[in-house]
Amino acid sequence: MTTTSAPNPATPSRSRRIIGITLAIIAALVVAFFIFAGLYADWLWFAQLGFEEVLITQWVARTVMFVVGFLGMAIPVWVTIQLAYRTRPVYARLSSQLDRYQEVVEPLRRLAMWGIPVFFGFFAGFAASAQWETTWLWFNGVATSTVDPEFGLDTGFYLFALPFYTTLVGYVSAVLLICLLVTGLVSYLYGSVRVGQRELRISKSARIMIAVLAGLYLLVQGVSLYLDRYATLVEPGERITGPGYVGVNATIPGLTILAIVAAIVAILFFVTAVIGRWRFPLIGTALLVVSAIVVGVGIPWVVNTFQVQPNQLALEREFYQRNVDMTKEAYGIDTVEKTQFQAETTAEAGQLRDDAATTAQIRIMDPSIIGPTIRQLEQYRAFYQFQDPLDVDRYEIDGVSQDTIMSIRELNIDQLGAATSWENTTLTYTHGYGLVAAAGNERTTDGDPVFLERGIPAQGFLSDQEDYQPRVYFGEYSPTYSIVGAPEGSDPIELDYPTGEDGASETRTTFEGDGGPSVGNAFNRLIYAMKFQAEQILFSDAINEESQILYDRDPSVRVQKVAPYLELDSDPYPSVVDGRIVWIIDGYTLSANYPYSSTVSLSSAISDSTNPAPRFALDDINYIRNSVKATVDAYDGSVTLYAWDEEDPLLQAWQKVYPSNLQSYEDMSAELMAHVRYPTDLFKVQRAMLQVYHVDTAQSFYQRDNAWATPEDPQSDAELQPPYYLTMQMPDQDEPSYSMFTTFIPSSEGGASRNVLMGYLAVDSNAGSEEGVIGEGYGTLRLLEISADTTVPGPGQVQNTFDSDTQVSSQINLLRQGQSEVLNGNLLTLPVGGGLLYVQPVFVQASQGTQLPQLRKVLVAFGDDIAFEDTLDEALDALFGGDSGASAGDGDVDPDDIPTPDPTDTGDTDDTGDTGESTPTLEYEAALVEAQQAMLDRDAALQAGDWTAYGEADERLTAAVERLIELGGE
Repeated sequence: MTTTSAPNPATPSRSRRIIGITLAIIAALVVAFFIFAGLYADWLWFAQLGFEEVLITQWVARTVMFVVGFLGMAIPVWVTIQLAYRTRPVYARLSSQLDRYQEVVEPLRRLAMWGIPVFFGFFAGFAASAQWETTWLWFNGVATSTVDPEFGLDTGFYLFALPFYTTLVGYVSAVLLICLLVTGLVSYLYGSVRVGQRELRISKSARIMIAVLAGLYLLVQGVSLYLDRYATLVEPGERITGPGYVGVNATIPGLTILAIVAAIVAILFFVTAVIGRWRFPLIGTALLVVSAIVVGVGIPWVVNTFQVQPNQLALEREFYQRNVDMTKEAYGIDTVEKTQFQAETTAEAGQLRDDAATTAQIRIMDPSIIGPTIRQLEQYRAFYQFQDPLDVDRYEIDGVSQDTIMSIRELNIDQLGAATSWENTTLTYTHGYGLVAAAGNERTTDGDPVFLERGIPAQGFLSDQEDYQPRVYFGEYSPTYSIVGAPEGSDPIELDYPTGEDGASETRTTFEGDGGPSVGNAFNRLIYAMKFQAEQILFSDAINEESQILYDRDPSVRVQKVAPYLELDSDPYPSVVDGRIVWIIDGYTLSANYPYSSTVSLSSAISDSTNPAPRFALDDINYIRNSVKATVDAYDGSVTLYAWDEEDPLLQAWQKVYPSNLQSYEDMSAELMAHVRYPTDLFKVQRAMLQVYHVDTAQSFYQRDNAWATPEDPQSDAELQPPYYLTMQMPDQDEPSYSMFTTFIPSSEGGASRNVLMGYLAVDSNAGSEEGVIGEGYGTLRLLEISADTTVPGPGQVQNTFDSDTQVSSQINLLRQGQSEVLNGNLLTLPVGGGLLYVQPVFVQASQGTQLPQLRKVLVAFGDDIAFEDTLDEALDALFGGDSGASAGDGDVDPDDIPTPDPTDTGDTDDTGDTGESTPTLEYEAALVEAQQAMLDRDAALQAGDWTAYGEADERLTAAVERLIELGGE
């Protein structure tokens, strides 16, 4: 008999299995190394700056919260699955459908019992990790000196505790709900819960588990409802944030009742777990739903409709007053110094004599317009660039404070063109050079800025300082990364600036600071080659043992990384402090949880014509403090954080989270203190709130008969007019101070606002010049409430007057002749002469080709009177009866020396920016144009037989001819 052996069953190849496992391990190692590389690069960056504790705190906190969140979800889910499975009926009668389900599920049961908890655990862990800041703030929260007016709780409860409790309740609710759903699913699959023939059967074990979980869930909902009572104090309502009469007398008591009912229903579920009857908890649940509708919706509607609306002011007065007081406290506008201002509107000779110190500092150089002029005169090479708009600051020169327009000369490697290469963009072009500063109140005869600091190499009052460092390795436009540094004695490879000694075309340098992580060893080079996807970092021979890699070079980015709890001001500005160029950045602590404080959109509040589209992680806020001043050294990138508002509870809590992160403002040098200023974005938020909350009483707030608005920028109707810094003297001040200003006009619906001034707001922005001491008046908000008896034109109305005045328009038309374009500068409103003076510089540039805006004329207005002259000093004299009594900063400029635009001029200039001279004068040309137009109008009226128009045109012609004769014409 012959037998044939059965073939061996097919089995996976051993070698194939080994190869698969090996590839999986290699892939895992590669992924792990990439993750490690990113973390290690972060560590090197923070360690180099001395802020490694920030990174450690974040890593530890996120890890702890992930573990807590993972275990807090995974363990309860695993326990409920195990209990539901182990207590299943052994001999349960299953339907054919459930039999099929079990056939599918059973082979995967062990995997599911562990996989489901792990799956939900990972989601919960990542969610918990994202809430680490809320948890750490709760753990490190501090008490404040303010209590809420409803419950009498410290406001720290709302800032720190309530957000954590709300998050915790939401997390526990999610855990219980998932456990309940998983229990129901497992019980159904294994016969503990059976549905059929209009009957629901639940085993004892399943009943106990489901009832207990449902009871716990309802108990947690009761806690949530109880916490909602406190949450009403930070919820925006129809008119105010926080509960009004309906909220206090209906909503809050209703939430208390619902919380108690939820607790009672939870107890009924616990009783059901023991006695096995579902009727009572189900009835209780239905009653809870009905109660929520009646108590949560019905009763508040009845109270509001039949009690509050007919008697709104009487019943809501107390709560409106709460909102007014708490909003002012939250935004720091509770100490505004108000002055009733009876503005003068008639210009008289000598009227500005008492304001001579103020008029001397009126800015006529608009930082948002003269950028192209600075670029043409000071850029030197295409690979340099300046900020747009330019920044403003002030310096003491020869014992006198001087307002300045300034900008750093930074790199623009996008302009290298054909010279673009990794070596050039990384090793050669590494830094900008110098800072350009010009007087804000002066001009040359050509209409160009008067430079106080300029040139390559740097020349001026700043570079004359000992140990002045002009090189800018860290700025707003710095390259993504640069590699710098070399051993002592090595030939420099970094381009310093494009001139040299003895006729050389360039000067080179080597970075000598400590500005970035070392790439002097192969491992660090590998890490950064992976980070920047640049193999050249690994193989370049130009990188040596002293090399450093500079990245994350934007000053705002650097501060945000080392102080992630801050929202930064949108306008970092450079200053020279103790011989170093430093960036000064304001940092804010924000919250949306201050009781009874109204909410504002941060992006809307600070958006204007100079900052049109800001974005923020936390946009709707109701609390803000300028808690930190930060500096970033432009040479080595070192970051210093100063605790500015040490009374801020949010800052105090964050200092406990990052205990070695901040220095006190008392450590500021005198020179740094002299350049600190009141922050722009905070002032914008405060002016947004003062539009409504400049009133003090609930009745004024309710009537809203005196609501204000920020005027639109006269040069950009769709955007708000930005505030501006000037050294000025308010009516109640003894001497001028560096301050920021803005105006208010009446608020209206539908854009039909009456453009007259209702208020004028200033804030003292001078922090003083004493080491570690904040100036006494710094941060003082002064509000001029303009009397309704006097009509003072607003910016829009003044701009319309300028544009429609026939003499002004005729001269503007002359300036526009040929290929010239006229640019109206910033319209400044200044409290001088007992009234409000408007000043607007007028610039001319070529409409195409090389554009070099140059100051040609200055418009001024006071009341209904206007003047349009070549210089501000001349315009003020013309406006105020021939002698204003004061001198402006451009008083040294002789109007007769100011060149007139040539109609054939294309705008191209030589290296000095001189556009040449042309005659006749602007006044003569204006009179000539007026005479020509009058003749045309007279001829047209004669042909039409309109003798009235003919007479008016003839009178205009006679006046124009007389003016021509007066000017010496024929």
